[in-house]
Amino acid sequence: MAYDDSNIFAKILRGEIPCKRVYEDEFALAFHDIHPLAPVHVLVIPKGPWVSLDDMSAHAGPAFIGGFFRAVGETARAMGVDASGYRIVANNGSDAHQEVPHFHVHVFGGRPLGGMLRRQE
Repeated sequence: MAYDDSNIFAKILRGEIPCKRVYEDEFALAFHDIHPLAPVHVLVIPKGPWVSLDDMSAHAGPAFIGGFFRAVGETARAMGVDASGYRIVANNGSDAHQEVPHFHVHVFGGRPLGGMLRRQE
């Protein structure tokens, strides 16, 4: 899938749509989700035109990839969930129900989050 620079996260990165920022550096922007699923629900998006983790890991350099994942950790610390625990989720592709075609990581925390996916039998 080709990157579409009209997606909502591209518009947020360009400042066309406001967001409630949590963390920002040269690699990533983190902001509160507008429909939170947990007390802490923050999105971390890379500052680059990548559709998915597969796309970013194939085309971004190791320094950028490392910087992006460091930003995910900085975001969790900024939100105060590093001590109690948090979950990171990245939906990649249609089977995973990725809704925005710009790679992003959800940081969830602030309460017990329950178990992982259930097996289908």
